[in-house]
Amino acid sequence: MPVFDLNGKVAMVTGAARGIGYETARQIHLRGGSVAVLDLNADEAREAAERIGERAIGIGADVTDHGAMQAAVAETVERFGGLDVVVANAGIAQARMATVRGIGTEEWERVFEVDMLGVWRTVRAALPQIVERKGHVVVTSSVYAFVNGVLNSPYAVAKSGVESLGRSLRAELMPLGANASVAYFGWVDTKLVQDAFATNGDRMQQNLPDFLRRRIQPDEAGAAVVRGIEERAPRIFAPKWWRYVSALRGILNPLLDRRFERDATMAATLREIEAEADEQGAAAVSAVSR
Repeated sequence: MPVFDLNGKVAMVTGAARGIGYETARQIHLRGGSVAVLDLNADEAREAAERIGERAIGIGADVTDHGAMQAAVAETVERFGGLDVVVANAGIAQARMATVRGIGTEEWERVFEVDMLGVWRTVRAALPQIVERKGHVVVTSSVYAFVNGVLNSPYAVAKSGVESLGRSLRAELMPLGANASVAYFGWVDTKLVQDAFATNGDRMQQNLPDFLRRRIQPDEAGAAVVRGIEERAPRIFAPKWWRYVSALRGILNPLLDRRFERDATMAATLREIEAEADEQGAAAVSAVSR
């Protein structure tokens, strides 16, 4: 018997039209829960909810809009009578991997806005219900919370913040009878990851050991989230072996940082990417001047 039985519970999952969010919502539904499927695209959210089943509704909402998230919570409560679980999963990545110098200011801030503040606004809107019903919060972080964010700094910065938010929430909610988990994913074969590695990601992966390149499927990640909710786990890892990297981060991070600083292949890759960014910037300036 799970510690937190999802049968009869109500969950709201953001970024749930596809990928990890969809699989999380689908598997909560299979456990007997009712699910609000949230996504930026309302049509896609409704289509996903229809695929999941009759105890699912689709809602279009922008996680960066606090009013929209409050409205989504209100709609969920009106439809199902309450809200027991919120999974703050929605996230984006930059269009192509780039250095801090090479990425545009608006793009950097947009990634942070969705991946950090979007999680905060989702949780904030749901907390009154979660506390009242002694429910559960899951915030989706990443292994980027504790590995070097080279060429992916806005995402890494946001996910580090999400980890801190989740840890704080757990400590604050437990005395009230509610709880929280932080989910950490490695490479999951979602559209976000596929798009990221379609550009400079493939070159970066060549600098990683083979075992770090392996991707898992979204259903495996979703199953990990559902188990974590049922167990009221503080941390959820998929693949599971990343928990050991996290536990040893104080030892491994300086070693990995040193490798990034001194590895000749890595340095060559970074110089190539910087040179390409300079060329693109020069071309843009030339086009404007014409």
